[in-house]
Amino acid sequence: MNPKSSLNARSIDVARLAGVSRSAVSRAFTEGAYVSGETRAKILKAATQLGYSPNAIARGLITRRSRMVGVVVADLSNPFYARVLEATCLKLQEAGLAPLMLSCRRSQDLDSLVPQLLAYQVDGVLIAASTLSSTLASQCARAGRPVVLINRYVNLDAVNAVTCDNVGGARAMADHLVQGGHKRIAFLAGLEDTSSSRDRERGFVGRLGELKVALFARESGNYTYADACSAVRRLLGRRLRPDALFCANDTMAIAAIDIARHEFGLEVPADLSVAGYDNIEAASWKGYDLTSVDQDVDRMTDAAVGLLQNGDKGGKPRHILVPARLEKRGSTRDVRAGAMRRA
Repeated sequence: MNPKSSLNARSIDVARLAGVSRSAVSRAFTEGAYVSGETRAKILKAATQLGYSPNAIARGLITRRSRMVGVVVADLSNPFYARVLEATCLKLQEAGLAPLMLSCRRSQDLDSLVPQLLAYQVDGVLIAASTLSSTLASQCARAGRPVVLINRYVNLDAVNAVTCDNVGGARAMADHLVQGGHKRIAFLAGLEDTSSSRDRERGFVGRLGELKVALFARESGNYTYADACSAVRRLLGRRLRPDALFCANDTMAIAAIDIARHEFGLEVPADLSVAGYDNIEAASWKGYDLTSVDQDVDRMTDAAVGLLQNGDKGGKPRHILVPARLEKRGSTRDVRAGAMRRA
């Protein structure tokens, strides 16, 4: 082993061993900087021999860019957000950025989390499944840190957002259930204070109205399995129960199927059509075969990382809508294709 090999090797040691200037070593490890192929090869060989790695923190002090991006995620028990987190981190890494992830249970936790991220000198902040106060948005803007919300939006300056077309996706679901001949259609809302649940309800109920079908019943399941179970018990415990239920996410739809089958002895979809939103992996499982709305996570996270890299460019905040796609499966049926069992 070369006697100079050390985890404490410096760029000047690499330059001496490779027979190049120190600036050449810096360029070899700087994305986009020019250095000839031959020189880069010599530098990388010397760096490997010495066990040298560039100090990203020290470089950040010079460039005033840490190349770290704060990623704030809530509710990782929801498979949809686990998917969003994985896709976001992979895309940031492909772009040469390092994700710094923090998790919060409730949106108000952001009051402490965002300042903590800014203290790490992150170049921007991606927030999934949470909301941002006007105070924190202003703080990020003053610090010159772009903020992008994923699957949420707020009407605040300097805050960009990428969401699925929740209104359009819910309208498509209304068409599907009405065209299937359902008359007693219920809606299970998510968290009442989130833009995603509000938009899905607005699109669904609005389209039902256009089709001259009144919403039969409504409950809220707060986007969780446990709360959805309680809400579905209330819906199915009515003297006249729904013949179709659209849930604002798949986790609640899965809860609805479980309660309908195992507590009320109902068949899905013969007695009750159930549909969800998100198209998580479990939606395609044979036991659920859930009709759902796909949000195109890859396209959403691509757009979010793109907005973060481009910054606000001094313009107005952008809200990118990603088209939704209805995925029809076996949990919903055309009631006109056969007689339904009596409720």
